[in-house]
Amino acid sequence: MGPQGAVQQPTKTELVLPALSPGQVVGLEGPTGLGLTRLGLSLLAAPSRVGMVVALDVRGWLSPASAWEVGVIPERLVLIRCDNRKLWPQVAAAVLEGVAAVYAEVPSGVGEQQLRRLAALNRARRAALMLRPVRGDLPSGIAHLRLRSTGVSWEGVDRGHGRLTRRRISLEISGKSIPLREVELDDVLLATTHTPQRLTSHVSRLA
Repeated sequence: MGPQGAVQQPTKTELVLPALSPGQVVGLEGPTGLGLTRLGLSLLAAPSRVGMVVALDVRGWLSPASAWEVGVIPERLVLIRCDNRKLWPQVAAAVLEGVAAVYAEVPSGVGEQQLRRLAALNRARRAALMLRPVRGDLPSGIAHLRLRSTGVSWEGVDRGHGRLTRRRISLEISGKSIPLREVELDDVLLATTHTPQRLTSHVSRLA
């Protein structure tokens, strides 16, 4: 380990991170287009083997197929669309009841106190909660673990031709009692040519 406060050197790993912990909050932060949506959905895969999981979509572009291809069990996924920032805190609180994990995009305008109340409720209900602000960062003290995307590189396309085969995501990982470190995650893109036969994920939209 280097000097105190130093950032550990980047390491290469697969798109696998420590398992989500019941009652804790993971913050996913960074600009759009740097792989955070896929990362968040991939972290729902393991909890979907033991219970229901929820993806709370604010921007309207999440697809159940994106979750299925990273290992989320189709019949265990509930996808809810809600872009109303006034209704969002109530929806986010409601979906924590009786589920194993939640990936929730956070719309602009949701206040710090609302997020702190949601984190406290999550501790009581013992779900694993991922919060992905669509703009900016989470207030300090809410997330036990922060995953900040700092860059992305693509492989498989040469001069505009070919098929994307791999995406490498650069992340900063930090949290309570966790020193800041940098990692590179290799995301092998799936060339899916079929659709699961059981299309039983639930999709709801709340205005």
